Amino acid sequence: MIILFMVFIVQFSVSSACLAINKEQQNHLLEVGWNNSQSTQRDVEKSLNCCGFKKVDLNGTCDAACFPNHSCLPCADKIQEHAGEALRFVGGIGLFFSFTEILGVWLTYRYRNQKDPRANPSAFL
Repeated sequence: MIILFMVFIVQFSVSSACLAINKEQQNHLLEVGWNNSQSTQRDVEKSLNCCGFKKVDLNGTCDAACFPNHSCLPCADKIQEHAGEALRFVGGIGLFFSFTEILGVWLTYRYRNQKDPRANPSAFL
């Protein structure tokens, strides 16, 4: 029961954080992640068909299909849209399951000391 309650606290906290993050904090975290890994930048540019984070550098390299035509848009808005949807989805699912866990804690507390009706009443339990 105690472990289930601790899991509830952690899951509720993470779910609340996912739902409470604002656009500025989300944009800062995305920019830090973007600057940390070149391979992630290339993968995102390919999959979202965009170049650069906040501005397109036409003198640099980009793996997106739109780069040779110089018609690429920056990736920040596309990434933020996808990340915002994912955070709302994950936060909602996490809240749902955290409340089912608190139901489990209550049921555990409620039924933990019940005696077996088939047991011998004179036996020491």
